[in-house]
Amino acid sequence: VQLQACGGGLVQAGGSLRLSCIASGSIYSSNYVGWFRQAPGKEREFVASIRWREGVQSYADSVKGRFRISRDAAKNTVYLQMNNLKPEDTAIYYCGVRLLSVGAYDYWGQGTLVTVSS
Repeated sequence: VQLQACGGGLVQAGGSLRLSCIASGSIYSSNYVGWFRQAPGKEREFVASIRWREGVQSYADSVKGRFRISRDAAKNTVYLQMNNLKPEDTAIYYCGVRLLSVGAYDYWGQGTLVTVSS
């Protein structure tokens, strides 16, 4: 599976962006697709994930109520709708695919930069 993340950019605090993660190759029903982010000087952290089959979603506490993850199976694409963005959301956002229900992610995209100005 190859992943391409796009949609990042510069936005003012309170604004919105939608990131896309486009997969080439098959994503199977049991797989999970997740978004992570890494801010300068910090470790990569989990943002949100979705299980491909049922669409069950999971979110980090810091983004609950502001971000929404969704998928379009026909386009093999996962979206991250980010609303009410804050300066602390500034980071490089990566999407990944995990083949199993637990464990590390197996495939990663190249990342897309989100910058939120105050």
